Amino acid sequence: MDADRSDAPPTLPWVAAEPSALPGRPYPPPAKPEPFWPAQATILAAIGLQLLLPARLTIGPTWLIPGLEGVLLIGMFMATPNQLEHEHPRRRRAALGLTAFVSAANIFSLGALTHFLLHHNVANGRGLVVSGVLIWLTNFLIFALWYWEMDRGGPGRRAAGHDGPPDFLFPQMNDDRIQPVNWRPQFIDYLYVGLTNAAAFSPTDTMPLTPMAKSIMGVQSLVSIVTIGLIVSRAVNIL
Repeated sequence: MDADRSDAPPTLPWVAAEPSALPGRPYPPPAKPEPFWPAQATILAAIGLQLLLPARLTIGPTWLIPGLEGVLLIGMFMATPNQLEHEHPRRRRAALGLTAFVSAANIFSLGALTHFLLHHNVANGRGLVVSGVLIWLTNFLIFALWYWEMDRGGPGRRAAGHDGPPDFLFPQMNDDRIQPVNWRPQFIDYLYVGLTNAAAFSPTDTMPLTPMAKSIMGVQSLVSIVTIGLIVSRAVNIL
């Protein structure tokens, strides 16, 4: 009976297998061109929303900040092809700068609206509701751009097939039966992440993986909470 016993250690079910034996899809997915127009349209929509804000919630004249943003957008449009097929370091730096500029302007508007609400006798609740909705919509759009520009090193690297480590875990990445193994996120996926994070104040189906992704999603959630919880609810009470 002792002769049947083996001196080899028992096989444990939780011991990791060799890397070559691990199941899963190859990473990164194959290169695939990515259109630039959805991001341009989103930036243009965010600028248009800022133009609708009252002058007391903007820096200088109402047209000043959106006008500067429009100049940056035109310059980026002239320097960027319609299809992103490889990395464009200058385009990405300009896009990140423009996104940061729009984000800062929107946060300033939120701060100005909060200050006005707390330190003035507000009787026009309808105006507060409209301003709060404009700020919330801009918040949703601009952070979708942040996610699109940040994930895996940016759209240029993704289009070239040189993806960095993923910043987000999309549900399509969890089960090869749902999507093909060569699936990669497109702009609509990041737009949906921006919408759900702004509406739920937290991730829903897509999880942040890196500290940078968690930080940016946290900032968006904070802006959304202040906009909806403080300003819009106060405006509804006034109405």
